[in-house]
Amino acid sequence: MYKLKRFFKRYWVTILTLVLTMTILLTLLFRKDTPQNTLQIMKHLRPFWVLLTFGTVAATWLLEGAVYWMLARRLHPGWAYGQAFLVAMSGIFYGSITPLSSGGPPMQLYCMNKMGIAPGESAAVISAKSVTYQITMFLFSLSMICTALPFFTQNVSKMMWLTAFGLLANVVLIAGLLLVSFKADLITRPLQAILRGLAKLHLVKNPEQTGSRITGQFDTFREGFRTIGRGWKLYLAICAITVIQLAVGSLDTYCVYRAFGFHDASPWLLMSAKIFAMMVASLVPLPGNSGGFEAAFNAFFRIFFSTMITPALLVWRVVTYYAGMAVGFLVVSALTRRYIGSPLPHLFHAASHSFSRKKRKKPRQPLS
Repeated sequence: MYKLKRFFKRYWVTILTLVLTMTILLTLLFRKDTPQNTLQIMKHLRPFWVLLTFGTVAATWLLEGAVYWMLARRLHPGWAYGQAFLVAMSGIFYGSITPLSSGGPPMQLYCMNKMGIAPGESAAVISAKSVTYQITMFLFSLSMICTALPFFTQNVSKMMWLTAFGLLANVVLIAGLLLVSFKADLITRPLQAILRGLAKLHLVKNPEQTGSRITGQFDTFREGFRTIGRGWKLYLAICAITVIQLAVGSLDTYCVYRAFGFHDASPWLLMSAKIFAMMVASLVPLPGNSGGFEAAFNAFFRIFFSTMITPALLVWRVVTYYAGMAVGFLVVSALTRRYIGSPLPHLFHAASHSFSRKKRKKPRQPLS
């Protein structure tokens, strides 16, 4: 009984996320279809393509680890790939169980600090990874959306404006990251004005202290790029790996399509539909973009799956999100014990531990 209580105390965030997201998924799934009909259809799935769907997910994890490995080795040449893979998987796993993926970076900082990378250096790695990923993803998504726009405008008219809004949100995010990284002083004054306005509405208690804490994070983010240095060859290599990662990750919907015995649509169209769905789902702040992905999948993939859209959504979501969450939990637990020597602490304890240590050490000088 004691072990069970300790388990729930440590992993209540994960359990709550599973209950919430599964409730949303099953509610949306079975409004128009029955569980019996869905299960009957799923009995005829092609196992090879289902396994290949999970294979695309696993490949994106490995490539994510490769990016962190390249960045970390810039500062610590002796860093092993397994350590970088732990950082990648902790970001993926904890990001999947928290709103807006907010739990990922604190756990990554915690892991890197425990494995010998100073807070300033770990912030440098995450800063470089965030900016390069967002820019590459935006350009990749924009290219696919532009090539497939006529097809989806004709067949999926209801959610096209949400896709445009999702792209715009990504532009704002990239602009914010670049400003924080290179010109944080341009947003310091507007930030202080916003905080003072929120204080008048009694939404912020201490605007000066809050502003200082936020600008401190801006400074850490900016120092990150100075620590990594201006190795453009490194950034180009990371962008190339990210393009491969995005392309492979977008193939999961095509694999699900083939698992149901369909073969008429091209991989490019299915990949483009995945990008459209991602842009819409990114506007939903729930863990795993729950609700957003289900609605977007139903809108953009119904033209491919027709009456099998419900079981297709179930297979895709279970393999790419829920199975990924379970495997991610096991991988993070195993690698944490190997490279850190103890299980990961509670999510919020790790977050406070990571951010409280940031100012204790100065980051290393940039490498030439």
